Amino acid sequence: MNKRIAAFGEVMMRLQVPNSELLTQANTLQYSFSGTGVNIAAALAKMGHKGYLISTLPENALGEAAYSYIRKLGIETDFVYRCGSYIGMYFLESGFGSRSSRVTYTNRQESSFNTAPRSFYSFKDIANSIDFVHFCGITLSVNDEARVQMKELARNVKAAGGKVVFDCNYRPSLWGNNGYQIAKPHYEEMLELADIAMMNEKDAMLILGMHTNQWDRQAQLEELIPKVAERYDISIIAGTHRNIHDNHQHTLKGFLYKDSQFTYSKALQFAVLDRIGAGDAFTSGIIHGFIQNESYQWTVDFAVTAAKLAHTIVGDTPLSTEREIMQAMNHKVADVVR
Repeated sequence: MNKRIAAFGEVMMRLQVPNSELLTQANTLQYSFSGTGVNIAAALAKMGHKGYLISTLPENALGEAAYSYIRKLGIETDFVYRCGSYIGMYFLESGFGSRSSRVTYTNRQESSFNTAPRSFYSFKDIANSIDFVHFCGITLSVNDEARVQMKELARNVKAAGGKVVFDCNYRPSLWGNNGYQIAKPHYEEMLELADIAMMNEKDAMLILGMHTNQWDRQAQLEELIPKVAERYDISIIAGTHRNIHDNHQHTLKGFLYKDSQFTYSKALQFAVLDRIGAGDAFTSGIIHGFIQNESYQWTVDFAVTAAKLAHTIVGDTPLSTEREIMQAMNHKVADVVR
């Protein structure tokens, strides 16, 4: 059951410092293109759907490079437009041992995507051409124009009978001082439009200002997520809990809340090669399971396994096929595939 799924978001240029060096040490960078919208569209295309990106790229060589890159990922570019001169960038310093990875954003406010006027997109036509649309909370953080565009597109998709997916994905560094207070009304508007929301109890407490007397994370989750679903009339809420261990080992456990019940995945422990973009793999797995009308247990297990595999691939974008994810779900991992 293949669907047309679009993701609205900025294409970012990722500039990675090689060999786990610091920016202050290195004199070379490795570049690629990514962004939540790119990751979602590419991951779902790998799973057999039509993944569209709704974005704007600069009208220069950088834009050409980004366009070629996303085409190579199998992303449909019917709704990718061109204007302006700049692309948003981020520098990635990969952590090692007790040193955390670090992301530094630059040029986002001036990027072609974040300066494209509302009239640039035909939201009604786009809404009539897709079945699902995905939005990320990162886009909410940039400027008022991008926020207006998100909400207008979401309303058009709902009016056309499509489904809206919203990933809270709050980034403190992008919202600045009093960020939670500034973000709350925008998050509430998007949650009211969402059919599927990606979040956990921390988002409910910090962004939405909800309170609980529970101390255990799972107890907090089980108290607050049903209240969020009821307050904003959301059909599905899903997310993860992560624990970080020594020697690049992480544990990830997924949850799915639907029909007044929680379904949990097993807690998966694995070694991390590249963490960036793994949350988008989980989101794509939830969307895929919902589209395929799979059981709640299958869906959350598939999604957390997709996220696990994304940690083993260099770069932001999840590249695993449905078959590869299902093989990993069934623990069918050979020493060498020949």
